[in-house]
Amino acid sequence: MADKAEIIAPEYGRHNAQLDIALKKLDSSGFYKDLSTIIIIPALGPIPPKVVSSWLNLANPPNQKVYRMFAVGMEIGEAYSQAIANILAHPDLSKYKYILTLEADNIPPPDGLLRLLSKMEDHPEFSCIGGLYWTKGPDGVPQIWGDPHTAELNFRPQKPIAGQVVECCGTGMGFNLWRLDQFKDERLRKPWFKTLAGDTGVMTQDLYYASDARKNGFRFAVDCDTMVGHYDYAGSFGEADTVW
Repeated sequence: MADKAEIIAPEYGRHNAQLDIALKKLDSSGFYKDLSTIIIIPALGPIPPKVVSSWLNLANPPNQKVYRMFAVGMEIGEAYSQAIANILAHPDLSKYKYILTLEADNIPPPDGLLRLLSKMEDHPEFSCIGGLYWTKGPDGVPQIWGDPHTAELNFRPQKPIAGQVVECCGTGMGFNLWRLDQFKDERLRKPWFKTLAGDTGVMTQDLYYASDARKNGFRFAVDCDTMVGHYDYAGSFGEADTVW
């Protein structure tokens, strides 16, 4: 029984009443487009519960295809290269639009994937947009590697700018969204990702790929509003269970 007397008439909803505003929001989110995404997760060992809990809370775009692929027991560059090769060889997965790389020590926000998808749809000039996360330790730097506006290729860290997508020469890979089609470009060297540590120098797999991809016209950026934690479960800096 109603608490008070009232006359009930049809209501057609706030979104219908403000259709122009609702359509702008829909355009911004890109939810009506194909946002099919494969999530690649390299895993060398046990993953901390705090990290896994953030993954379980990660929202997917409504009624879109999302496929999770774990690469277990492989060096990280090999894991990414083999996973992507398997994707391209698969009749269905090769037709997906995006790859999300998600690493075992990164804690994304619940709307992180939705944010990156929206940014990628808004910025077709970029082949990869990453979330903002820092290297571990009290003197950590943002993984926005290299200023593309300088004459020489460099991977010096850039400053984050709140509310902006900052272009760079390369990114970390802990929480990045990639257009799958770039890996179909035959100009790119293979394996795409390779960790170098020896007489030829030292380079992580992410910047190894970026250095080649930029030569072939692919561009990278970091969304400074998608803030990602970097979990130090080894207590490397004297503080156990720290998120940098």
